[in-house]
Amino acid sequence: MAGLTREDMDRSVSVKPKQFYDYTLLFLIIFLVSFGVVMISSISAYNATKYYDDSMLFVKNQIKYGVLGMIAMIAISCCDYHWVAIRFMRIRLVTWFYLACIVMQAVVLVIGHSSNGSSRWLEFGPIRFQPSELTKISVILLAAYVVQKVPKLLDHFMGFVIIMAIFAAPIGLVLAENLSTAIILVGIIFVICFVTSRKKLYYYASIIVLAVGGMVAIFKVSYRAARIDNWLHVETADGGYQILQGLYAIASGGWFGKGLGNSIQKLGYIPEVHTDMIFSCICEELGIFGAVCLLALYAILLWRIFLIGLHAPDLFGSLIVCGVFVQIAMQVLINVAVVTNSMPATGIPLPFVSYGGSSLIFTMMEIGMVLSVAKRIDYGK
Repeated sequence: MAGLTREDMDRSVSVKPKQFYDYTLLFLIIFLVSFGVVMISSISAYNATKYYDDSMLFVKNQIKYGVLGMIAMIAISCCDYHWVAIRFMRIRLVTWFYLACIVMQAVVLVIGHSSNGSSRWLEFGPIRFQPSELTKISVILLAAYVVQKVPKLLDHFMGFVIIMAIFAAPIGLVLAENLSTAIILVGIIFVICFVTSRKKLYYYASIIVLAVGGMVAIFKVSYRAARIDNWLHVETADGGYQILQGLYAIASGGWFGKGLGNSIQKLGYIPEVHTDMIFSCICEELGIFGAVCLLALYAILLWRIFLIGLHAPDLFGSLIVCGVFVQIAMQVLINVAVVTNSMPATGIPLPFVSYGGSSLIFTMMEIGMVLSVAKRIDYGK
């Protein structure tokens, strides 16, 4: 320390920690999105030509969604994630965002655009999106904000009940559209509360209650109950056709696949193969080896997100990252489980890989929030 004055020492202490951009996470997302574009190009050409007379239609759309998502992700990552907690008209901005999502969820049930028997999309001129994807972001942000404000409340069962009651409206509205998305919302809230609470026993008991509630939600609606029968009798049930063809694709791919572009099941056998069922044709063209490599990439991505949440500068940032982690993990798990017939069929896209604008753009926005948290970690500690 020789040669340093007292002023130099004080100035060195006051210097802010150097911030680093998490390029590892950024490049993982770029690779996954690029891989998705390549697979969509390989898989969707037949249907795009048959129905739209443009073999590259879905590819061009996915590239457009990817570029918009990349712009949104980088823009969000450059912002301080604490800005969502500022006051706007005497109410926190995150609360306004949450209320707006509830309104959109209610509106979509009345005037939403329908596709395949489900009303899940809102249209504003040329723009069409799923409010449920935006609702995931609002639930992550509000749950993280509320829990970090009153963490001790979660040490009591009634505290957990109060938190769940706050989110009853969006969960109920999403449940009317898509059970699997509602399950993901419940999972996000549950895990955020679980990791914050110091007392865990009643959380284990609540799992049973939530499971019973989920079973009631399934068997009270006829088409959901029918999916259970299709799952149990996929070889003979009329509604098991899509999953059965997906299993054929997985089986025919073998260990190393038929090669990129050589899928047979994509030729009209699997409906909407480039969306929720894309994993089956990945297995067919790239084999079990390619599927395992993709799952390994997801594991690395989730591990990176986990590390960011573990080293976040405050509880708010850590819980935001936790919510994003849970959502991506659950979507990957549910999608792969459905395609492999390990659980009843439901409409959940494979993150960053399946075709779809709402899912891709909004999930990349969530990664932007994770990058924003990562940027404020003091790596000098």
